[in-house]
Amino acid sequence: MTEIKVVKKDGVGIMPPEEHLGFGEHFTDHMFIMDYDPQNGWNNPRIAPYNEFCVFPAAMVLHYGQAIFEGIKAFRTADDRVVVFRPQDYLERFNRSADALCIPRIDVDVVAEGLKKVIEIDKKWVPSTVGTALYIRPLIIATDPYVGVKVSDTYKLFIILSPVGAYYAAGFDPVSIKVEDKYVRATLGGLGEAKTPANYAMSLKAQVEAKKEGFAQVLWLDAVERKYVEEVGTMNIFFKINGEIITPELVGSILGGMTRRTVLELAKSWGLKVSERRISIDEIFAAHEQGQLEEVFGTGTAAVISPVGELSWKGKKIIINNNKTGEFAQKLFDTVTGIQYGTVEDTFGWVEEVTKL
Repeated sequence: MTEIKVVKKDGVGIMPPEEHLGFGEHFTDHMFIMDYDPQNGWNNPRIAPYNEFCVFPAAMVLHYGQAIFEGIKAFRTADDRVVVFRPQDYLERFNRSADALCIPRIDVDVVAEGLKKVIEIDKKWVPSTVGTALYIRPLIIATDPYVGVKVSDTYKLFIILSPVGAYYAAGFDPVSIKVEDKYVRATLGGLGEAKTPANYAMSLKAQVEAKKEGFAQVLWLDAVERKYVEEVGTMNIFFKINGEIITPELVGSILGGMTRRTVLELAKSWGLKVSERRISIDEIFAAHEQGQLEEVFGTGTAAVISPVGELSWKGKKIIINNNKTGEFAQKLFDTVTGIQYGTVEDTFGWVEEVTKL
């Protein structure tokens, strides 16, 4: 077991009332940190008070964007345990993003140990209300003080924790989504399948314009033919067409979401027909016209399952399932959150206990 140094904060912070948590606004008392250099590799794992830390103005992450991150969640179960949902899987995806950005891979076991230890120290920050969670944000940044395009030699990894409520203000109500036909997010051979800040920066312009038009998110199409569905700004996307569960295949420009993977595994275990394939926006609108488009929903760590009630594309709007949450989306949401909060048996081995309260 790796030795993790711990320096605790003097005094403790106070978590806001759970009904006022919002998302990503509040942070716990401590964070986990590691450093990387070519001589020592990843080293000096430690837990320190949550605070500012210094980087040079010339730090390469600030100039050339070499950075990756993850989003994981911990939950307080019905019997007062703190559990993390699929931490190993998320950290293995962290390494896949590292490969794409030429960042040294982490030892998943060491980082998982640090992640659990900082949660255990800050366990009082894990909210208890259903719909709340402790959001876990691992991040790696390039720290070489060098203004020139190259792969950095030094890095800093840190994990911060944030007690959160629902990601969308509408909660589990269906959201309206604009199919983006002007901007593109990612291309084949690019960074689309990596969880890196650049991908989210690319989405901002379209997102701002969509929100001005009254939409919650945008649905991206492929960057070449501009007709195949890829993903939503913060979620993967699923369609239930004539009983079949369809989601775009991972072709290299789509993030392989952990909730996406969870939904696929659940649907297959329930004996449903599941397809990962290219699907065009024309096919989706045609299925709606034929009365076969039964449900549309997004999946992501932050929102879990997000039903889609309306799709708008080039001035045409379709309403899905009378703008109501579908039966399948509801079953998925109830099952996934039930496993996370300990009210549904975890037959897949997805949750790992951190501590008891």
